[in-house]
Amino acid sequence: MLNLIYRHLAKNAPGYLWLLAIGVLAGRYLAVSINVSDSLSGKVYLIQKGVKPELGDLAAFRYQGGGPYAPGAWFLKRVTGIAGANVSSVDLGSGYVEFFVDGKSVGRAKPKAKSGISLMPGPTGIIPPKHYYMAAPHPDSLDSRYALVGWVDDEHVIGRAFQIL
Repeated sequence: MLNLIYRHLAKNAPGYLWLLAIGVLAGRYLAVSINVSDSLSGKVYLIQKGVKPELGDLAAFRYQGGGPYAPGAWFLKRVTGIAGANVSSVDLGSGYVEFFVDGKSVGRAKPKAKSGISLMPGPTGIIPPKHYYMAAPHPDSLDSRYALVGWVDDEHVIGRAFQIL
């Protein structure tokens, strides 16, 4: 039996080496991420690593920690504001705040998460260089509407994302 395995590996070694090389290269430039939240409609996303997203793109970034998620968790959100955009907010009362990027509504922040933890609203003003405003349409999305995420620094962006399922 071992002799049979050895002959198979010896005969097919170049093919296996090519598959290994392709896997290593693909892992350097691509990743697959599973969306475990309801913040976006898709469940499986392809991440094009190292590609900086543009306004309107989906993007993956490393969460910096705090609240319900560990530092380094991958978040998938839409880029709704880029450096130089103006983020403003309107206090709606009872702890609710509506956020706008360049005058366009990007969502409402709540005073408490579903888990009951208090949430602080995110920053307002001009988005600084090399930063993004990331948001998702779901009302429970943890995104730039909250101080826990705030403006996402370019160095934490993993890459542009594409929904595949």
